[in-house]
Amino acid sequence: MTARFNHTIIASTDPAEMAGFYRDLLEADQAPSWGPFHNVQLTDGVLLQFATPPMEFPPQHYAYLVDDDHFDRAYQKITDQQIPHWADPQRSQPGKINQGHGGRGVYLLDPSGHFLELLTRPYL
Repeated sequence: MTARFNHTIIASTDPAEMAGFYRDLLEADQAPSWGPFHNVQLTDGVLLQFATPPMEFPPQHYAYLVDDDHFDRAYQKITDQQIPHWADPQRSQPGKINQGHGGRGVYLLDPSGHFLELLTRPYL
């Protein structure tokens, strides 16, 4: 069997809020939750588990590949909700998207301060 990504725990200040945010933006399915985890399942079966760790945590970067139609819907939500966003990871191009790698991309912060990237074409 080849290795495939299965799940990750995303440190969260409010796991329920984070699960809702990701579920809405990524159009993901709610999954059963247990213990400290609020879970969201992506289309490819990857499980995102949101939990509050017992210590402060640094922001992380999470990138999600979406198709063009999904990007349009997600970007509409971002703009409708007036979520700050940037075309670049340095945050020097606010309120814009990029046209990198033959597709489109956008960067934003989630409710716990992690840096999200939505892109329509993979880097490789």
